[in-house]
Amino acid sequence: MSLVIRQIAIDGFRKFRTPFLIENLSGGLNIVIEPNETGKSTLLEALRAAFFVRHNTRNQLAQSFAPYGEAVGPEIKVSFDVDGSPWSLTKRFLRSPSLEISGPLGRAQGDDAEARLNTLFGSVRDTSRGGDVSTYGALGLLWVAQTEALAVAGPGQIVRDTIASTLEAEVGSIMGGDAYRRVRQRIDAQYELYWSPTGQRRGRQNDARERADAAIAAAREASERRAALERSFSDLDAARGRLKIIQREIADETDGQTRKELVDSREIARAAAQILSTRKAEQEAAVAKLKGLEDLKSRHAAATISRDSATTAVETARVKRAELREALANGKTKVATARENLEAARGERHDTRAALAAGEQAIRLSRRQMAIAAARRRHDELLKLEHLHGETKARAATAIPAKAIEALEANDRAVNQAQAVVEAGATRLTLSGAIQGVTIDGEPMPVGERTISRPASIKIGGTLLIVSPPAAAASAEETLAAAILKRKSALDELHVADLATARSRNEAARDAAAELRTLAARVEAATPADDTLQIAAGADALKLFVAELKPEEPEADAALPDMSALTAAVEAADTKLARAEGTQDSAIAALRRAEEADAPLALAEAGAVSDLANAAALLKEIEARPEWATLDVDLERARETAAQAAVRLVEAERNASAHDVGAINRKIEVIDARVRVAADTRTRLETEIARLEGTIESEGGLGLADRAAAAQEEVEAANSALQRVTEEADTLKLLRDTLESARNETAAKFVGPVAKRAKRYISQLLPDCDLTFAEDLSLASVSRTGVDESCSNLSRGTQEQLAVLTRIAFADLLLEQGKPVSLILDDPLVYSDDGRLDTMIEILTEAATRMQIILLTCRDRAFRHVPGNRIVLRAAA
Repeated sequence: MSLVIRQIAIDGFRKFRTPFLIENLSGGLNIVIEPNETGKSTLLEALRAAFFVRHNTRNQLAQSFAPYGEAVGPEIKVSFDVDGSPWSLTKRFLRSPSLEISGPLGRAQGDDAEARLNTLFGSVRDTSRGGDVSTYGALGLLWVAQTEALAVAGPGQIVRDTIASTLEAEVGSIMGGDAYRRVRQRIDAQYELYWSPTGQRRGRQNDARERADAAIAAAREASERRAALERSFSDLDAARGRLKIIQREIADETDGQTRKELVDSREIARAAAQILSTRKAEQEAAVAKLKGLEDLKSRHAAATISRDSATTAVETARVKRAELREALANGKTKVATARENLEAARGERHDTRAALAAGEQAIRLSRRQMAIAAARRRHDELLKLEHLHGETKARAATAIPAKAIEALEANDRAVNQAQAVVEAGATRLTLSGAIQGVTIDGEPMPVGERTISRPASIKIGGTLLIVSPPAAAASAEETLAAAILKRKSALDELHVADLATARSRNEAARDAAAELRTLAARVEAATPADDTLQIAAGADALKLFVAELKPEEPEADAALPDMSALTAAVEAADTKLARAEGTQDSAIAALRRAEEADAPLALAEAGAVSDLANAAALLKEIEARPEWATLDVDLERARETAAQAAVRLVEAERNASAHDVGAINRKIEVIDARVRVAADTRTRLETEIARLEGTIESEGGLGLADRAAAAQEEVEAANSALQRVTEEADTLKLLRDTLESARNETAAKFVGPVAKRAKRYISQLLPDCDLTFAEDLSLASVSRTGVDESCSNLSRGTQEQLAVLTRIAFADLLLEQGKPVSLILDDPLVYSDDGRLDTMIEILTEAATRMQIILLTCRDRAFRHVPGNRIVLRAAA
């Protein structure tokens, strides 16, 4: 049974914010080649949503269908054929959700339509939040989204069951037969009372557990309330005891006396701290004054040293620069002389090169005049050859086609044959002797033989003789006349007198054609390329050049210059210039060396002069200050003052440390906090005592002990029921698992037929390759040259190719059972090399003869040559 999707209409689904329509899908290979972000993957998601996602769900997957930032109801319409019968569905999500399906069985809506879709495509209801493709049945395996085919995976349970039922007769298994199904249905019916399809507890187990949990919670609550009442009595006694202790602490006056003493000590400590601040300021002022005087003295000493060093450096630099002055003067003189010599050499070289250029120009002019004369001669020869070529071409054009010659020869043969026939059937008369008075048809009859082809009257004297030739002679003569007329007409059309003339004209034309080739060679030889005149080869170039020439001027008779002498003069001037440049470079280098030796000395002298001036100015400034005259006495007095201030500071610090204001404040704060906490505690305890007294009064008469006992009995009964239900559930699960295990053992028998069908595809891609399938029908490994390779260790490209091929094999198996099958591949074969890509395309093209295949790809270069129905994604009009 084939599934053919014919038309898809989408509105308000993810990126398709406006209505979008795809139609004219064929039942074979359909190819959609569009760039990224065009909506190819969204198209596949829309198809999955239309066929398999419940219309009234609001799970995470359905919420993602709405375009970002828009509150609309995504709508999908699909027209498709199942086994040749037309179907259509319209599904809307989120806002006013709805589903309507129509087909051979009529129309259905809502949940009935969902059930009909599940029955048609072998799918089950999907209860997951993000969409579970394993619940989609065969199409969940065959509609492959991006990257889903990058790893080889087995089909879901629904597909495995379908394939198993297809192959049961082939493998000879009874598992899955009527007896098995009846037993399995009974067990599944009981199993569903205790377990969900995914193995989670539900139904009776959940009811028993909820009863046990409720009983435990009630018992716990009763026990907690009884324990709380008992704790209330003990808490009340404890609170009353703590209240008595707090009241005694509040009545104690020790903390008040201690706080008063601490306040007195804090005042003394504040006075000591003020004295310490004063001593620190005095000490800092004395130290600052001492540092200032010491700095002044050290600056004066440093300036004196700098002045002496700068004086020595200036004298040294000036002595060394005096030694270099003569070398600098000589270097400058040599550079000036070398510059003059270089300028003279350059002028001489310029003159010699100008003379050489003039000589070369004269020679080029002479060569050009000679080349022009030769070109004119070749042009005259060319004109003669072209005239001769025209005449010869006209003669060659008179050639008669071979078919015409053959026709002339056939006409000649026809005339000769007709003549022979006429002569063979005619009557021959021979006249000799006296011929006077002998006439034939009223005319004198000559001597000799005469052929008569028609009746003739011969009169001899008074006798009349009528000669009648055979009747066939007349038709032969007519045939001869027609042949002669046809020959004459053909000769007149060709303007020749006879066949010999035609042959002679053909021979002349053939000779002319041969002569044409000779003339063409002579023209080519007469029109070579000329580099001197820049003329290309060929008659047209030569004609164009001669046509553009001015009237010929008489050649100058002046003798050509001696190029050897001019070249020698240029070489001598170049040598002289090179020597002058070398001499100048040498002089400049010598001057540069002298300047390089003088430059650091000049810098050193300038720096030393600057340092000397700065040191002198600094000394002058320091010695001009008023404290300079008594600096030594003031410095000694400042040292004594600083020492006395340090002693007074140490004494003040010792007094301040004995009375720490911060420590005293902290002790006072501790006493105040203790008093506040005691008061707050007394208030809290009085509140707690009142609350406990109220609780005991309200809870004491409720019979909490009896309630706790009854709740415990309910717990025991609920636990007993839970244990019984759990044992029943575990027994059913064990029985079901045992049946499933036996069924899986039988399912292993299906691996062989599946491998056989898949190998005919995979052998095209991987020749001499054996396949190994797991019990869940997933491709486990491949064997090449005796080496087994796990599919997970193969390259990404090979895994993707094998995943596509095994899906085609499963599709063939499902087609055998009559299941609706189509194959959709989103961006397939992204890791395939060129060779394997061509092989995969051949396999897909062949598979498209049995089922509908839709390729969604962005790789135009890889798929543009593939024959198939091309689909373009465009918004609906």
